Amino acid sequence: MKLINRYLPEYQFAEEHSRYIPAPPARVLDAIGHPDVLDDPVARILIALREIPNRLAGRLGFASNLHHRPSFGIANFTFLGRDDDRELAYGLAGRFWQSDYGLVTVADAAAFSAVNSSGIAKLVMNFTAEAEGSGTRLTTRTRVWCGDDATRRSFNPYWLLIRPASGLIRRRLLKRVHNAALKALPTIPS
Repeated sequence: MKLINRYLPEYQFAEEHSRYIPAPPARVLDAIGHPDVLDDPVARILIALREIPNRLAGRLGFASNLHHRPSFGIANFTFLGRDDDRELAYGLAGRFWQSDYGLVTVADAAAFSAVNSSGIAKLVMNFTAEAEGSGTRLTTRTRVWCGDDATRRSFNPYWLLIRPASGLIRRRLLKRVHNAALKALPTIPS
């Protein structure tokens, strides 16, 4: 069973992107964890724009849960696991539509499974690597489950607003993984 199906078998929102990479699946999945792959300047700009209202409020002396926190990134996700050279999965729980993301602290995969989803959204993002020809088809999927109707109604406009930026970030991430996996390939002497 895929990790994404284990941790979020039901969902109301989903997004999927893929890219062919002329490298073996293990090398492709290994490339995902490299800091230079995950630290995309365009993603940083988009996240900074999303966080401006909350951070500005903090600078002006108003309540801000982001004022002294680093920008949102992969470190906010919980690593859910790796299935050999086939899949990686990460989880996140919170009220993502809130200006501070309303994140719920989740220590590990077991804690993610145990999170009561009433009033919050649970998100699983995975990467699957499937052999295709002489390379790999890398696919990233995001699924979101809202624990109740009120949460779904709160999340829906947020999803519609951020989905284009999320898609751009994912496509750029796939390109960065592609480039990193190719750099890691040994060169054949001429």
